[in-house]
Amino acid sequence: MVGWFEIPVLDMDRAKSFYESVFKIEVQVQDFGGTLMGWFPWAEGKTGAAGSLILQSEYKPCNTEGVLIYFASVDVENELNRIEKAGGEILKPKTQISPEVGFMGLFLDTEGNRIALHSRE
Repeated sequence: MVGWFEIPVLDMDRAKSFYESVFKIEVQVQDFGGTLMGWFPWAEGKTGAAGSLILQSEYKPCNTEGVLIYFASVDVENELNRIEKAGGEILKPKTQISPEVGFMGLFLDTEGNRIALHSRE
């Protein structure tokens, strides 16, 4: 049901570098009349919601409240191993949710956002 998400940032270049390093992707930044948006890769017909980083004065990063976004992973350990080197902080190491559901990990990005990872392995 989720169709779109936005992750607030304070410094687009720093956030772009962090997410590109952790997920091994390219973030495309566009300026919409003073609102910078950094688009995550997305393709029609693929699973998962589309989203972006967003730099706008009304958007504030948060590490304790609000919605928690989970990024899908083959193995959360892959991304967790890159978090600290990219400037983030691991809040919860790879943890089994249950044998049926899989594993999760939790991190703080360079902007102060609490973000999660999920994998079956």
